[in-house]
Amino acid sequence: MRYRAWKDQFVKYGSAILLWMTVLVIALIAAGLIFKSLPLLRNENLLQILSSSVWSPLKGNFGFLPFILGTVWVTLISLIIAVPLCIMASIYLVEFASDRLRNFVLPLMNVLAAIPPVLYGVWGILFVVPILRNYIAPIFGIETTGYSVFAGGIVLAVMIFPILISIMVEVMRTVPKELKDASLSLGATHWETITAVSLRKSKPGIIAAIVLGVSRAIGETIAVLMVCGNVPQLPKSLFDAGYPIPALIANNFGEMMSIPLYDSALMFAALLLFVIIFGFNLVSRVVLNRLEDHG
Repeated sequence: MRYRAWKDQFVKYGSAILLWMTVLVIALIAAGLIFKSLPLLRNENLLQILSSSVWSPLKGNFGFLPFILGTVWVTLISLIIAVPLCIMASIYLVEFASDRLRNFVLPLMNVLAAIPPVLYGVWGILFVVPILRNYIAPIFGIETTGYSVFAGGIVLAVMIFPILISIMVEVMRTVPKELKDASLSLGATHWETITAVSLRKSKPGIIAAIVLGVSRAIGETIAVLMVCGNVPQLPKSLFDAGYPIPALIANNFGEMMSIPLYDSALMFAALLLFVIIFGFNLVSRVVLNRLEDHG
């Protein structure tokens, strides 16, 4: 009995130590980024850094607004494309598809999730960019190279398809069959049952899947870097080039570090990306908790 009690205590405190080690790692990452960003923050006003659109390191101008808006544009476009398609695809797989089709598609999603991001970027260059340049943009009377926030959003949407569909399908399959049968027995149609029962009960899980998709989209680097154009400007339309924060870090880290404050500016970009993702996940967690409490 004494051995079993000792083992339980070991597991309890060992798990607590591992938990706090995880928290400590996150805190150390944040502290390191803040420390490295201090030279820029001491030299420039934070509000000016975030609101300025002038990026000229040689002149000491580090305006992050183009990179923030580039990240927002690409992420929003990817979500607008991916979320409705993934919800409808998940509904079909759970409610209408045969077991054979479901067993074929779901493993295929895992294969798509395992494809390296650079291959998605190559696909974007070879197919998405030319289609936008030669077919889509001319419809609106716009001339573009095709390297744009729209291209980045499309590539990111395809990249987050697997994680969204996989999680949404698993969540929808947890809805009790008895609830759906009760809805059908009361005279509701199949579609009414899906919207009033399946989607309503699955809402927290669907939101959680979207949160993971957003986190993946915000932090994606290589694929976006290859198709967005990487021009530090404020995008005014879908066909304008953009420059998301991850692409800024990947393109410039390790270069031109002799320029004063340049390395600090890149560390601030990493800190900004960390804060955006952390804040988004924190707010999403609060929303999920409220949904679960009212569910």
